[in-house]
Amino acid sequence: MVAFAGWSLPVQYRDSHTDSHLHTRQHCSLFDVSHMLQTKIFGSDRVKLMESLVVGDIAELRPNQGTLSLFTNEAGGILDDLIVTNTSEGHLYVVSNAGCWEKDLALMQDKVRELQNQGRDVGLEVLDNALLALQGPTAAQVLQASVADDLKKLPFMTSAVMEVFGVSGCRVTRCGYTGEDGVEISVPAAEAVHLATALLKNPEVKLAGLAARDSLRLEAGLCLYGNDIDEHTTPVEGSLSWTLGKRRRAAMDFPGAKVIVPQLKGKVQRRRVGLMCEGAPMRAHSPILNMEGTKIGTVTSGCPSPSLKKNVAMGYVPCEYSRPGTMLLVEVRRKQQMAVVSKMPFVPTNYYTLK
Repeated sequence: MVAFAGWSLPVQYRDSHTDSHLHTRQHCSLFDVSHMLQTKIFGSDRVKLMESLVVGDIAELRPNQGTLSLFTNEAGGILDDLIVTNTSEGHLYVVSNAGCWEKDLALMQDKVRELQNQGRDVGLEVLDNALLALQGPTAAQVLQASVADDLKKLPFMTSAVMEVFGVSGCRVTRCGYTGEDGVEISVPAAEAVHLATALLKNPEVKLAGLAARDSLRLEAGLCLYGNDIDEHTTPVEGSLSWTLGKRRRAAMDFPGAKVIVPQLKGKVQRRRVGLMCEGAPMRAHSPILNMEGTKIGTVTSGCPSPSLKKNVAMGYVPCEYSRPGTMLLVEVRRKQQMAVVSKMPFVPTNYYTLK
């Protein structure tokens, strides 16, 4: 167990990190992610509130559709990444990072107060639910046994409230942080142990901790807030331009738009890229050098990839070095080794989409 954002979280369970990682890729794993901040934003001005804080087009979300979005500041920096779902129950369901709990909550609450003072109809409630993530190619099959709803009708980034193993009022969202098919289940806290125990009765399912979570998300090319993106990186530098809604780009009405929108057309100084190498694994803070040996950037996340049996990493380099196939050097334990800029995800994603 390790301390994380005021919680005590499991790094790994009985199985080794590698076994747990590969089990998720081949079967499915259960992650307890109850530490994440879950909020409910309600009132007829809920979309206005959300769009005053994030870069995404929240108004265009269909009922029970969700999207990854970003809180940004006026300098264009990323305050956090979050998932916003437009529920059919008349509220927005928001999941953001535990490490940014206080910052995110203050940001949203301040904006709620500001809009309420203008006579707007908006409110915020922190949900005391647990959050269980079931991730892997057999996750839907495992969950289907316990729900009446047809999960084939629940594609990636959509959500529905259903009874799961007899627990009513669970919100099941087809998403995750592994690159695999899977769900996150928001469940009343008192029922979380019952639900986890029921899921673990299936031999397909094993518990997984933070170590596997980190290597799985890195193989999938997904960012960890505080490492790969932060208040000093913009969405364009972070290779997250796809989160910027078309209507929002045109209107330039989100925080930091004056900095971010010109970057879409012009040049940014640096960009987040994937890196692969043999030899010793690259780690966060490892210097990235050009072939002449000049430092040009820094690794932000790195680990050996259990799926590929190579080392993978992500980091920031100047644009002219960002093309896949570019050869670079990375300094690991004071030794320079060759690395190649690689497309992400490193391992193909398996999200369930309706064809």
